[in-house]
Amino acid sequence: AWLVASIGDVGRAKQWYQRRVRGGTAPGGYGTAPGGYGTAPGGYGTAPGGTAPGGYGAGPGGYTARPGGPGGYAQQPPTNQPPQPDLWQIFQSVDKDRSGQISANELQSALSNGTWQPFNPETVRLMISMFDNDGNGTVNFQEFGALWKYINDWQNTFRYYDRDNSGSIDQNELQNAVLSFGYRLSHKFFNLVMQKFDRTGSRTITFDDFIQCCVLVQTLSAAFQRKDVNRSGVIQINYEEFMELVFSTKI
Repeated sequence: AWLVASIGDVGRAKQWYQRRVRGGTAPGGYGTAPGGYGTAPGGYGTAPGGTAPGGYGAGPGGYTARPGGPGGYAQQPPTNQPPQPDLWQIFQSVDKDRSGQISANELQSALSNGTWQPFNPETVRLMISMFDNDGNGTVNFQEFGALWKYINDWQNTFRYYDRDNSGSIDQNELQNAVLSFGYRLSHKFFNLVMQKFDRTGSRTITFDDFIQCCVLVQTLSAAFQRKDVNRSGVIQINYEEFMELVFSTKI
């Protein structure tokens, strides 16, 4: 099993997840490309070549429709997947202490990112905070049901963009994924992203880091968009406003 991270604003994340993943189609999703994926015009960065109006893409006012992806990144993934094991059996196998709740440590131990390294604890923490409806730091069986679907949605997304089936995402694959999510960012930006999230020194990123990377892009873009009231792709803020923006962004 593979895990996904939540986006920064937990309440907004849950709404996006229910609206886009559970609800089916959503504007700004993937479209009708093979496998249920595709490309979404526009985005939130500077388009390669600098051709996007306002730095955001082709949408009205410089913005595109809502970017796609699980929990804010996609429509539903392909449905031609093998039947899933019984959810209660999965829950019991992860709940090692038989408490009826799954902790972050239990979840991390149950997950694999395709390497011998532990699953990224930050990804686990973010996911727990997203699906922990009662705020006790764990997920119960009902909360785990939503989490399990979210896991599979992100797993399908990762596999789709892992075009060479290597089990990891290289820079070109990452750029294709992020651009498809609706974020127009430069090659220089993706060089920086690879430096930050490549934990193996192989110029690739694993599944857990891929999710954290996409979450970070979405969360920071949403924070920027809240300040960009004119949808121009440019904001002017002072030092304290910048610090408030950073510290109020839960990532």
